[in-house]
Amino acid sequence: MRPPLPPFTAKTAATKVQAAEDAWNTRDPERVSLAYTEDSVWRNRDTFLTGRAAIVEFLTAKWQRELDYALRKSLWTFAGHRIAVRFQYECRDEAGQWWRSYGNENWEFDDQGLMRRREASINDLRITADERRIIGPRAPGDESELPLR
Repeated sequence: MRPPLPPFTAKTAATKVQAAEDAWNTRDPERVSLAYTEDSVWRNRDTFLTGRAAIVEFLTAKWQRELDYALRKSLWTFAGHRIAVRFQYECRDEAGQWWRSYGNENWEFDDQGLMRRREASINDLRITADERRIIGPRAPGDESELPLR
């Protein structure tokens, strides 16, 4: 069981989104993978994955190339067993170039609160270090909305 469980309310959906943000900001693929079913299906940009082992492999490679990764998620909407999220994250590559990535995710959960499906559409924007606005995990009590750009 991975509470909060569906069907979601505004409060439980927001709690689920914050838990996902917190987990992803650890950059720990094993920890993050535990929020997904054993046979979870993903589309991440143009990559298609199935299962926790594939998720761990994908996230390990992601965080080896996306250095100083920091993420913010925001609840967009929810219904029943589904949640839609918008997000932004920033990271730098090996050459030192900073990036801000904007995206939307659609999530579907099983009755135990594990995500069985994740579809992510993501666009990247080259930024300078001075343009960064996401520095480390969200501070406790910070419920600020993501800016549009």
